[in-house]
Amino acid sequence: APVPRAPSAEGGRLLGKHSKKALKASLTLGILLGTFFVAWLPFFVANVAQAVCGCVPAGCFDVLTWLGYCNSTVNPVIYPLFMRDFRRAVGRYLPCCRRPRPPRPRALSLSTRNSNSGPRAPASLRDAL
Repeated sequence: APVPRAPSAEGGRLLGKHSKKALKASLTLGILLGTFFVAWLPFFVANVAQAVCGCVPAGCFDVLTWLGYCNSTVNPVIYPLFMRDFRRAVGRYLPCCRRPRPPRPRALSLSTRNSNSGPRAPASLRDAL
């Protein structure tokens, strides 16, 4: 019979990362579905009650309809709060949400500041040969 092996440290780390992502995704999905049910369930219950007994006042029905519509305004707030990829995508396409990025270091500096302090990289392929 095969002997079960203990997970390596690297495998445990990967599993931990994966389970954290899965937990965060489950939390986000739970919040999205929870807000959907809180916003739309009263509307559907009132709709059924209206069909069965006709006892829902028109003003109450309008308020419950708009409560459902408000769910659409909550989603754009929930996504950026809980999803980093969504924030990055929005920041990429909306100029108002862009953050200034620090300049990335270049592999070869063309600065003349240190031009006399050591070997220089060849300027062209011909110089390298």
